[in-house]
Amino acid sequence: MKRLIIVCEGQTEQSFCQKVLSPYFQAKGIVVEAPTIKHSHGGIVPWETLKRQLVEHLYEGNAFVTMLIDFYRIKDSYQFPGWEEAKTIAESQDKMNGLFQDMLNDMPEDLRSRFVPYIQLHEFEGLLFSEISAFKNNFLPTECDFDAIQSAIDEFETPEDINNKPETAPSSRLMAAVAGYNKVVYGSLLAEEMGLSTIRSRCPLFNSWIERIEEVCNNE
Repeated sequence: MKRLIIVCEGQTEQSFCQKVLSPYFQAKGIVVEAPTIKHSHGGIVPWETLKRQLVEHLYEGNAFVTMLIDFYRIKDSYQFPGWEEAKTIAESQDKMNGLFQDMLNDMPEDLRSRFVPYIQLHEFEGLLFSEISAFKNNFLPTECDFDAIQSAIDEFETPEDINNKPETAPSSRLMAAVAGYNKVVYGSLLAEEMGLSTIRSRCPLFNSWIERIEEVCNNE
């Protein structure tokens, strides 16, 4: 079995990796490990801090390494490779793919073949807007504002495009729409309910990440 280490921004992403991604990759002969970011309390850290952890995992020698972190709230001061250039690019796919390439280029050359850079646009919670039936199957109308969820789905071309302003970010929308929303518990529950294939069909950047992981793991 091959090893895939997904460094997660926090417990929400970690739970998703363990409950949704792990079974998928396990069926393909890939064991998933999902540690959270070191030196963090459930949030993003400067690139150099994150990079040290990624390199440590890569130097274990027998693991493929990627990450699941949010674009939302990455600060200019965190100095992610290509960050300033990315801010000038309007098209989301081009912006993110440029960041991925710059992060890859910033890694030691001998480790690049086992590293798959990734940042989720805009938040992990955006993926949960892939299918409203998951909400209807798990919440009563008194517990969830289904119209608000559907409105967000209809407003944007893809769930990944749901914007990243504090009041309208995916996580903010969910907390406003779902009574007592618990992002760690409900995040993986909703994702499991809608299914990985549905999320992939609606979220092109996320789908491309899964495809790149498979390609890298199969080429080594």
